[in-house]
Amino acid sequence: MIHIVDDEDAIRRSAGFMLKTAGYAVSTYASGGAFLREVRHVEAGCILLDVRMPEMDGLEVQQALLDRGIAMPVIILTGHGDIAIAVRAMKAGAVEFIEKPFEKATLLAAITAGFDRLDGLGRRSEKALEAAVLIAGLTSREQDVLKGLADGLPNKTIAFDLGISPRTVEVHRANLMTKLGVRSLSDALRIAFAANLGSAES
Repeated sequence: MIHIVDDEDAIRRSAGFMLKTAGYAVSTYASGGAFLREVRHVEAGCILLDVRMPEMDGLEVQQALLDRGIAMPVIILTGHGDIAIAVRAMKAGAVEFIEKPFEKATLLAAITAGFDRLDGLGRRSEKALEAAVLIAGLTSREQDVLKGLADGLPNKTIAFDLGISPRTVEVHRANLMTKLGVRSLSDALRIAFAANLGSAES
């Protein structure tokens, strides 16, 4: 079961059709409020949650789910991707952070990860150990850049803090993602958070 929460009718229809053809059951909601009113009675599944919605944005809906103790995996969708939103969503437990327009393969991979979490396959202690080992393989400067990303800082701010150029930050960022074996920022953030990198208040 996939619950799509998005105020854009076109997204609800296109993503719903894509997921139904991939074999998933789908329910759709035009607002966060509509979903929260029903959530106690719906079938457990994966939640595709848009960030930019009127009344309640996706991060507020995500927080409301946490406050209610609802542990369904959340995948954040946004057309306005930025690092600060990615960090907040991931720290609040989002499985993935996907920018629109998204590719089918990217969405299905995120959903698979979400159901793995729902099935209890992701064990935190093992993940923390794996993350620490991966981060230990980075240079100290690459670790500094990763910590800056985990704190939600843009490249220019990281560059200023470290006394290097934004271009050098980009090089370190590319290198650390290669060493961590990840392709997306959200995957790099997941490893950073698993190893408790990044300040708690960011």
